[in-house]
This record gives sequence, structure tokens and C-alpha cells, in this order.
Amino acid sequence: MSTTIARLLPRIADDTHATDRLRTDVRKFLATQRAAGAFTPRVDSWLTGWDEDFTRSLAARGWLGMTVPIEYGGHGRTFHERFAVTEELLAAGAPVAAHWIADRQIVPSLLKYGTEAQKHTLLPAITRGECYFGIGMSEPDSGSDLAGVRTAATRVHGGWSITGTKVWTSGAHRAHAFICLARTAPLDPAHRHDGLSQFLVDLRAPGVEIKPIVSMNHAHHFNEVVLDDVFVRDDMVFGTIGNGWQQGTSELGFERSGPERFLSTFPLLADTADRMGTGTIHRHEDLGRYVGRIAAMHRMSTAVAVALERREPADLSAALVKVLGTTTEGDIAEFADLLTDTDAPHDYRALIDTALAQRPGFTLRGGTNEILRGVIARGLGMR
Repeated sequence: MSTTIARLLPRIADDTHATDRLRTDVRKFLATQRAAGAFTPRVDSWLTGWDEDFTRSLAARGWLGMTVPIEYGGHGRTFHERFAVTEELLAAGAPVAAHWIADRQIVPSLLKYGTEAQKHTLLPAITRGECYFGIGMSEPDSGSDLAGVRTAATRVHGGWSITGTKVWTSGAHRAHAFICLARTAPLDPAHRHDGLSQFLVDLRAPGVEIKPIVSMNHAHHFNEVVLDDVFVRDDMVFGTIGNGWQQGTSELGFERSGPERFLSTFPLLADTADRMGTGTIHRHEDLGRYVGRIAAMHRMSTAVAVALERREPADLSAALVKVLGTTTEGDIAEFADLLTDTDAPHDYRALIDTALAQRPGFTLRGGTNEILRGVIARGLGMR
């Protein structure tokens, strides 16, 4: 690892084998589930694999809400332990999309900014695998410029009225709610990040219309969410009015640095290795290179998870994980495709085709890699 990259990363956990037993338990569970036909390994399972029964089976074993304090219905475990579980689930291509956003992003946001009533209501439901969330940040025509948010929240009696459109909202057609970023004060061109606030919006409330965005492979994961004078009670304001930008960006480390940023195509890589081993695919030296890249990403991502647990700043290192990890995911898809004839076994070809179709999204979700490279460059210049 280069010294430039190394100095962006936090120190890793002292005991790298602390979660070995937990990983073994998860692997045994996954093997049992696969043998029972509960799931088939898939690419991009944290986005495409929505299975509420599987989510509840994880909850029953204490593998949801792991970092939620016990007083809020959680399990009071470490970020490092949660990382181990999520990494094993993704490596197996297990269907984790139903709870992914809630467990990854909403939980730490609620713990940091939620009211006591919000915590006591939502955190136990997320931990039980009964409450699913989306994120309402991106908007049409604004690209990666979240400061250009036009969704407006207007003060009314007892709460707020929200009107606007959110786009690329993963799982909104199935989720119960999302955190919506809206403008609560007129845009000041000199201070574009001011005047933004966050709200907990019921996706089944009057005035909410959810329109599917169908991918080129005919899959439906993304949605456009249109809000037309949607009423949100005062007790569903999330955090502090006017502090939406700071709140949203402070949690990006959780969204950008996790194992989902480098393991989306790992089931394809693992299948490719198995087929090389049995001789159904010609051996190629680049397999070792991709395994090495995954190993490096594992170490980098683990370091960020531990830093987040210590409440250390991790924005730059999380951006680095996201850029390098999602590039690796896409490269694995192309590697498998170039190795394989069109008459490859159907299940293997399906993994490849899905990986290729999903590849453009890898580098877009969570902030485009082009934007994040600028973030990293500026960060390096400040050190």
C-alpha cells in the first residue's frame, strides 16, 4: 500500500482475530440457509436482494441492530462485530436489501440526532427486522449537488408541509419511511448549504407518490418519490431545523466505507475461482490480483469501521474506500465477462450479466467517484 494511501487511513483494530468465532457462526448459518434453498448467491445483494423473511431470520439471531444500545432494544455490540457479520453476508451474496439502509445508515443517524421518542420507537423495530428505510436526498437535475435541493418544507400548524421530488430512492416502493432532506429557508447563493433540514417521512402518507425507475435489465430497485403537500408532524423533524446539511454529511462515512463498497461482485469472483479450480474456465493470473485487491479493501474498510466506533473523523478515508472499492467491483465484472464464452452455464452467465448491468451504479451510489476524487485530493492537500 502506498504511503499516500496509508496516511489517509486510521489505525486498524488491535486484535484482527477478535471476530473469528462470530464469522464462523455466520458462515454456518449461511450454509444451512443455502442448503435449505432459502437463497441463491447474487451480485449486488444489498441493493437487489429484498427478502423480509431472511431479514427476520437475521434479527432472530441478533445480527440486526448490533450496535444499538440495549436500552433502545439493540444488542450493544461493536462496529467491528457488525462489520464481520455484514461482510460475511455480502461475500455469500445473501439477500439483505430489506434492512440494509436502516441498519447501516439510519441506526447511527438516529443515535446521534434522533429524539428519545424516535429512538425508542424506531430502533427496536429496525432491530427486529420490521422497519425498512430509504434515503431521500438526490433530486432530478441536481446530480451530485445536494446543495441544490429544491424540495421545500413549509411551516404549518402542528408540523411541516413538504413538496418536491426525490430520485434514485432505493427500495422506496417497499420501505416504510425515508429521511428527507428539504429546504426550510430560502436559498442564499452565498451560503448554499444553509437552510436545509431533515424529516422522517412516512412513505405511505397522503400526498406521497412512488414511481418505479426500471433498470435496463428490467429490474426495479430505484424509484422517484413525489411529495405533494405531505404533512409531517413536529415530532418527526429529524435533528435540528437548519442543520440538515451538517447532519447528512456527518454520516457519509457509514454509507461510503462499508464492505458493500467492495463486495458487490464477490460472489461472482468466488464462483469464477471455483470454476477455474474445476477446469471449466481457463486459469488466469489476474484472479490473484483481484483477490489481493479485495484483501486490501477488507483491511482498509475495517480500519474505517473501527475509526467510526472511536468517533474519529473518517470522511476522507471513507471516500478512498468507496472510490477504490467500487472500481474493483466493476473490474471483477469485466474480468469474468472477458474470460467467459456466451455459452457458459446459465447460472454463471446470469451472475456476469447482472454484474455488468449493475456496474454503472457501483461508482454512482453514495457520491460519484469523480466528485470523491476531488474530495480526496483536497484532503491530501490539507495534510
